[in-house]
Amino acid sequence: MNVIEANGAKIPSIGLGTWELRGRPCARIVEQALKFGYRHIDTAQVYENEREVGEGVRASGVRRDEIFLTTKIWTNHFAPHDLERSTKESLVRLRLPEVDLLLLHWPNPHVPLPETLGALAHAKRLGLTRHIGVSNFTVALMDQAVAACPEPLVCNQVEYHPYLDQTKVLEACIRHGLGLVAYSPVAKGRIKTDPTLVRLGRMHRKSPAQICLRWLVQQNVAAIPRTSRIERLSENIEIFDFELSDEEMSDISAMGSANGRLTDFAFAPKWD
Repeated sequence: MNVIEANGAKIPSIGLGTWELRGRPCARIVEQALKFGYRHIDTAQVYENEREVGEGVRASGVRRDEIFLTTKIWTNHFAPHDLERSTKESLVRLRLPEVDLLLLHWPNPHVPLPETLGALAHAKRLGLTRHIGVSNFTVALMDQAVAACPEPLVCNQVEYHPYLDQTKVLEACIRHGLGLVAYSPVAKGRIKTDPTLVRLGRMHRKSPAQICLRWLVQQNVAAIPRTSRIERLSENIEIFDFELSDEEMSDISAMGSANGRLTDFAFAPKWD
């Protein structure tokens, strides 16, 4: 499995996102993904599926030290004492002594960022997580976070797909030595009929989703497509046997704009 390396972390390039997956189907898809060769699983407190993700990890039979597991702290647990407590609660649900990556899920302007980052670094020092990072942070917030955090951050997890231009965020990640992890990497399925991706898919004998994921991986970006369908699991991981040319990469990048965002909330930061 290809990895992206960032501040000591080795993050597998393709992972399984588990947002909206619940109950037995969630446990089963995690188990199957790991059996298919996935080594990167992403969950979050707010997904309410950490218990099932943990079940899937155990049922897979894959050694724990081969799996890169991420969870994310919800914004109402950003006060230092809350952050430590809620992280321990996540580990109880997962039935694991530690995760590989612990992220702040969204920025929370109501708690001073240095306080939250101090608590996040403390969670790492306590051995609750091997690595720490952020999610949905803008360039300005990333600059602040890197400056304020007593331990190295390893990534910013953000929405990224061909319709959303994230050049500024990617450049800031590179500048800080952070990895970029892309959620909604196939734009929630909207890429399936895209003429450019269909055309490139025909040329490479790949699906539009595979073209999309390959485009991300060639930018040294990790992608965590979510699927509830077993047949999609193998498709999403079979992207390491071909390469897009510079021209093809440029054609896909040209599809992006600042208003291609699919995940936006009232509490979101002012995007770049």
